[in-house]
Amino acid sequence: MAPPQTSTVLSTPAPPVSKARAEALIRDHYALDVEAFPLIGERDSNFRLLARDGGEFLLKIVNPAEDVAVTDFQTQALLHIARHDADLPVPRVVCTQAGQAYFRLEEGGQPPRLVRVLTYLPGTPLAKLERGPALRRNLGASLARLDLALDGFEHAGSPADLLWDLTHAPSLRPLVVHVEDEERRALVTAVLDRLEARTLPLTAGLRTQVIHNDFNPSNILVGPGSDGALDQLAGIIDFGDMVRAPLVNEVGVSASYHVGAGDTFLEPVKQFVAGYNSVLPLQDKEIACLFDLIQGRMTLTAIITAWRCTLEPDNRDYIMRNAGRAWAGLAAARSLSPDQAADEFHLYLSKDRPS
Repeated sequence: MAPPQTSTVLSTPAPPVSKARAEALIRDHYALDVEAFPLIGERDSNFRLLARDGGEFLLKIVNPAEDVAVTDFQTQALLHIARHDADLPVPRVVCTQAGQAYFRLEEGGQPPRLVRVLTYLPGTPLAKLERGPALRRNLGASLARLDLALDGFEHAGSPADLLWDLTHAPSLRPLVVHVEDEERRALVTAVLDRLEARTLPLTAGLRTQVIHNDFNPSNILVGPGSDGALDQLAGIIDFGDMVRAPLVNEVGVSASYHVGAGDTFLEPVKQFVAGYNSVLPLQDKEIACLFDLIQGRMTLTAIITAWRCTLEPDNRDYIMRNAGRAWAGLAAARSLSPDQAADEFHLYLSKDRPS
C-alpha cells in the first residue's frame, strides 16, 4: 500500500483566517458576539471563542483537503456519544441559526472549506501534569467508557487511509528516510516488520469499531476529584483522527503515552490498561497484540514527526512535542519481548484491585 492519501491533509496548508474574519463568521452564522483567539492546530484553522455572555466555544475551519464525509463522520460521532453517554466530557456540537452542524465557506480565490463550532471544555491538559497510578487508572477507565459509547456507531465517512491508523503502519516505510539517525531507522523498521508479519494479521480477526485513536496527553483534560487532587478526567478533545479499527488499537495508541523509563517502564502502562480493563475487559488475543501495538504507535509518532518537520520546519516545536517520549519508549521496549509483555499484562490484570 502506498503512503496513506490523507497525508495530503497534513501537507496541505490551511489558508490563513484573521481574528476579525473568525468573529464575523460566528456573528453571521451563530448570532454569537465573541472574541476569537487563534490556536495551534495540526491541519485546521482553530480559534477559541469567548462569548460576551461568558460562554466558551471552539471554532474549527476545516482543512480544504479534508473530505466532507470525514467531517460528517466526526460530527455524527460526537452526536452519537452525547446520546449514549451524556455525562462523558466530550465537546458538544453547536448548530448554526439554520440548524446545521456545519456549513460550507467559500472565500474568493480560496478552495471551499467546512466550518463547525463545538463547546470548549475547561481543564488542565494532561501534558502539563505529573501522572500517578490513580490518574492513569481513571484515564484508562474513561477511555473504555468512550469506546462503549462509540460501540455500534457506523458511518461511511470513516477514513480508509488515515495516516495515523496503526492498521496501515507498514505503508509508512517510504517516510523512514526522514529519520536522520541510522540506528533509529533500523529500530522503527524492525517494529514495522514485526507489525506486518505478526501483529496486524492477528488484529484483523479481533473486535472492530470506531475508536478515538488519539487519546494522548494533549487531548486529555484533567480536573480535581472530591479530595482536590487532579486525578479525574475533565475532557476528551480532538476527534480528528477517529477511524474504524480493531478495538485493541485504541488501547495500544493511548497506552504508548504512559511508557515509563528504566526497568519498570511497563508499570505505568499496566496501570492504565488495568483501568481500561476494569470497564471493558480485554480478550486474550488482544492482550497478546498489545505490546507490539504500543511500539507501533511510538513508531508512527517517530516517523511522522520526522517527515512533517521537513514540510513545516517553522512548526517544529509543536510537531515534535511527543517525539522525545516516543524514542525513549522504543529504546526501553527493546528489553522485553511481546510474549514477556503479554505475560506481565496477564499477571497484573489477574491481581488488579482498584486503588
